[in-house]
Amino acid sequence: MSFRELLLAGVCAVALAACGNDAGEDAADTAETDAEGQLAEVPNPDALNRQNGADQTDAERSAAAAAGLEEANAFLAENAERDGVVVTESGVQVRTLTQGDGVSPTEEDYVTMHYTARHADGEVFDSSLERDEPVMESLGVFMTGLREGVKTMQQGGRAEIVIPPALAFGEAGTPDGEIGPNEAVVFEVELLDVTTVDELQQRFDALVAEKAAEAQAFLDENAAEEGVMATGSGLQYQVVEKGNGTATPDATDIVEVHYRGTLLDGTVFDSSYDRGETIEFPLNRVIPGWTEGLQLMSEGDTYRFFIPPALAYGPDGNGRIGPNEVLVFDVELIDVKEPPATPDEPASE
Repeated sequence: MSFRELLLAGVCAVALAACGNDAGEDAADTAETDAEGQLAEVPNPDALNRQNGADQTDAERSAAAAAGLEEANAFLAENAERDGVVVTESGVQVRTLTQGDGVSPTEEDYVTMHYTARHADGEVFDSSLERDEPVMESLGVFMTGLREGVKTMQQGGRAEIVIPPALAFGEAGTPDGEIGPNEAVVFEVELLDVTTVDELQQRFDALVAEKAAEAQAFLDENAAEEGVMATGSGLQYQVVEKGNGTATPDATDIVEVHYRGTLLDGTVFDSSYDRGETIEFPLNRVIPGWTEGLQLMSEGDTYRFFIPPALAYGPDGNGRIGPNEVLVFDVELIDVKEPPATPDEPASE
């Protein structure tokens, strides 16, 4: 997972986490433990020390850690004397750059913020400003020092937060070597918004209802389009091209297909054509709209399916697919294969 992917979360993904959705919880867990994410703490320092110093002796690693700690302590002592720096009980140093006028976040809140992360010498190693994309994430998944510093801020404020090694990446540093052993790090943070879990839930509920209405409006209009047919479940489809094959899959068969999936705005979220290779899978292991729709096809056919949310990912969505999205798939059925025989079942002749 890339640094950017780890940190940037849309309203839907964050709301799912707030609502206790398994996928959202998994994402939050990943954000807390994925060592690529520079806002998250690095897990298992001993293992990372071994990884970072695979070609170093124990003595060399210890020397590097000692040197890093000495340098960090000197920087922290000097920085603590700057005007406006407040040192917390744990050692985090906070200097207010712009006083906010909103609420201060708790660990249970979600924060939207811009940040620039620097080494002690001022070199930038990451910045949401350079991407022009603020981070929206649960404050509780941030590294200890950053979490503590942000909690001292108010919405609308800016602050420089200097984090001692023990509250950042510790003796291990980061796996890619970007942060060295026992290195102090500096975050300049602009706290744009503070949102409680309840507020986020309300936003998400409103989005779910809005998208459900949009989906139904589209399906009602699309049903009147020339060539569009519908099944009893609400699945809509068009025959794009008829092939010469006769084999039609059962739900338990394995199918080989080429496909392209888009949202109603034309955004392509998945495509075997773009990857340049077909895909095989058991037909009963995919979303209901696919399981039903492909059983209408014969080998060589190409169909376009308009899959209602209830036959796709419903109100939860899935990754790049938001809540209650209608999915449009162009599917070419290449081959139909019987499932392999189970040990207790002889192969068909």
